[in-house]
Amino acid sequence: MPFPENAASAGTLPILRLGDTLVTGLLSELDDTTAMALADELTTRIVSDRARGVLLDISRVEIIDSFVARALMELSTMAQLLGARVIVAGMRPPVAITLVELGIELTGVETALNAETGMAALGWRQTWEGARPDPQSDGDGERVTEE
Repeated sequence: MPFPENAASAGTLPILRLGDTLVTGLLSELDDTTAMALADELTTRIVSDRARGVLLDISRVEIIDSFVARALMELSTMAQLLGARVIVAGMRPPVAITLVELGIELTGVETALNAETGMAALGWRQTWEGARPDPQSDGDGERVTEE
């Protein structure tokens, strides 16, 4: 089911809680109203859920400007002040190129190639449901051999 373009301003921005980590994403381009709603909702949830980490997926963002960059930096700073680590994941190459061309540095913002690597950086480990470990492995998928 698609989300409305102004989902954050309507108070329906999906923020999932996975243990002590909150996961959310930008569903459209970030404007003033959406940025304020996102910051308000996320900081409230960090406190109420006692979150230690936040993953913000921006893989759907196609265009970035100085406003969006500043909003991401401010959000990261607010979360850090509340004791949560923020990782922005899924930045598209054109977005990265635009940031460099504009001379914008996302100071204080940690990034990850995608949501999976961002979650790993926050301490989550991927498991394969239903997969049984090899009895001759060390538990990490590596076969143990005796010499």
